[in-house]
Amino acid sequence: MKGKFKYILKLNEKGFSLIEIMVVMVIIALLAGTVAPKLFGRVDKARQQDAQAQIELLGQALDIYRLEKHKYPTSDEGLEAIKSYLKKNIPKDPWGNDYLYESPGKEGRGYDLISFGADNAEGGEGTDLDIVSWKNFE
Repeated sequence: MKGKFKYILKLNEKGFSLIEIMVVMVIIALLAGTVAPKLFGRVDKARQQDAQAQIELLGQALDIYRLEKHKYPTSDEGLEAIKSYLKKNIPKDPWGNDYLYESPGKEGRGYDLISFGADNAEGGEGTDLDIVSWKNFE
């Protein structure tokens, strides 16, 4: 009986017991529990960095607008005024919300661009931190 039937299981061979499988599942769950939070923390930081990069890109388009028109668009005109200076549509922040644009900005700035972070509310810490045009995200 060589050839085809070479790999037939013998009746006295045994597989894994339920306890052995459960132990392996517990070990995998423990590993996932320690690694997953670290990965999700990096996702949040990447979203904040993405928001900062988008704000810088919008700021460059606003600066080009100012060079051509000798002023920044008003708050009423909003970011729609710079649409022609962008290769794509005006982006939403990484959490799916619109950026807040105010011109003139506070404290003598020409404009303020703000993403309110994950909570979409002013203020906050961690993932809820506001990303703003006048200072770099750290």
